[in-house]
Amino acid sequence: MLIRVDPESSRPLYDQVAASVRADLLTGALSPGDRLPAARDVAAALQINQHTVLHAYQRLRDEGLIELRRGRGAVISAAAAPLVDLAHEIDRLVHRAATLGVSAETLAGIIGSHIRESSPHSPQDPEEAQP
Repeated sequence: MLIRVDPESSRPLYDQVAASVRADLLTGALSPGDRLPAARDVAAALQINQHTVLHAYQRLRDEGLIELRRGRGAVISAAAAPLVDLAHEIDRLVHRAATLGVSAETLAGIIGSHIRESSPHSPQDPEEAQP
């Protein structure tokens, strides 16, 4: 596992660390039960603050992707396993859309509208959306 960051990016470092771990989950480089490197080791290797790495690990914990265990560190949770299957389904959807000539922007719009329609917090009646 190799955590990567771009110090020149406008994206916060903790977000880059978390995104790197997520990417390794989606590619299968990490699996449930795998341990992440200690925050101090990651910080030293990337030459960033240890609290930045801890912030990333806490965000991943809040997402349910890792468990933070005293004495064992950060461990990939069992709840992360379905993400790999989901990533494969998304790959198939993107490929199918490309085959049909659907642009990435259109596909993103379709997905966004489905998310808004299925969200329990979004108003179903357009008049409810009015202030």
